[in-house]
Amino acid sequence: MRSIGIRSLALLLMVLTVVSSCKKKEPTSLKPGKTSSKTGLAYNTEDGFEVKQYKALPAGPDLVFIEGGRFTMGSLEEDVMNTRDNLERTVSIQSFYMDETEVANVHYLEYLDAVLRDSSEEFYRKALPDTAVWYNPLSFNDSYVTMYLRHPGFRLYPVVGVSWVQANDYCTWRSNAVNQSMASKGTTIDGNKKGFSLGKRKKSEATAETVAASDPAQLSVESGYVLPPYRLPTEAEWEYAAKGMIGTQYADENQSNQRIYPWDGSTVRQPRGRKQGTMLANFKRGRGDYAGIAGRSNDGAIITQELRSYPANDYGLYDMAGNVNEWVYDVYRPLSYTDFADLNSLRRDGYMDEEKNYDTKNSNSLVSDRLRVYKGGSWSDVAYWLSPGTRRFMDQDSATAMVGFRCAMIATGRNK
Repeated sequence: MRSIGIRSLALLLMVLTVVSSCKKKEPTSLKPGKTSSKTGLAYNTEDGFEVKQYKALPAGPDLVFIEGGRFTMGSLEEDVMNTRDNLERTVSIQSFYMDETEVANVHYLEYLDAVLRDSSEEFYRKALPDTAVWYNPLSFNDSYVTMYLRHPGFRLYPVVGVSWVQANDYCTWRSNAVNQSMASKGTTIDGNKKGFSLGKRKKSEATAETVAASDPAQLSVESGYVLPPYRLPTEAEWEYAAKGMIGTQYADENQSNQRIYPWDGSTVRQPRGRKQGTMLANFKRGRGDYAGIAGRSNDGAIITQELRSYPANDYGLYDMAGNVNEWVYDVYRPLSYTDFADLNSLRRDGYMDEEKNYDTKNSNSLVSDRLRVYKGGSWSDVAYWLSPGTRRFMDQDSATAMVGFRCAMIATGRNK
């Protein structure tokens, strides 16, 4: 009897397996099938429409995935500057990628080397950071002027003296460089040991790897094997990523446990553990106090600090508060909180708040379409500016020793 029961169970399992295997496989974006579900015509025939099977590319170097969602954008603490330019509003952000760290000196020197070899001398000069941002007629910062950018000891310190325009140029170069790198290394797409697979091709046609290695731009967007461009994050993306509210999901969906800083609590020190009492960011504690006293430094740095020297936030992002401020994409407007889209909010120009409304001609206003937002606080800022909701602005061609940048990228093929 027992053997009959086992045979019956085995037969039932076989039937279920056959039934499940016969179930129609619905097409997806990654696996659209061999024929059109609307016309029945075959894909990828000699004269047919080309729709290759696709396996998602890995994320670009140093990028961290930021899952999108809803959050309360704006300044949540007392507005001690009385700017009232970032009042609270609810927005939703689609998933995207952001650099784990700020762009460091060595990364920017890599860019300058490529520009020197492949571009004009004029563009190379335009790409150079302004090292004179360290100079102060009342301070002896001369060593930073000559050493900070190029000395090996500062390789992994965040690059400064870079304007918004220069940061965007770096993003453009990096997009091409990363695609070139992934192609030349033979990024695995179809499970092969090496190389792209775009389907069968004639012998006379170049392989995708060969084409991409010589010119990644020749790969079409439809191929799926070109990473989206690197860019500066929008202000909403930056603020969303900095708050790292994903770390508060244990509480409730309403996120009533809001964050003043990129970490929990109202203090800027490690509240518990072996490192209790140590600073969570690099900032200026008070007038004349950049690092505390010798032998008992409070944040370990009088100026900038090496990347990853402080704890990452709940998204795994470093220095979203302190070290250096960071450029974001948005044009500055004091009324950005009133004129905004509540999905992927961005102010790209003076739409609905044109610069002609501001009296720049008579120097009664600084507002124009050349002003860009920067956020995050720096080694030279007090703790107030460490809050993700604070914002300041500067001309897109200007640079200081307190502002750097990091890159972002859209997350393709996601509806969230």
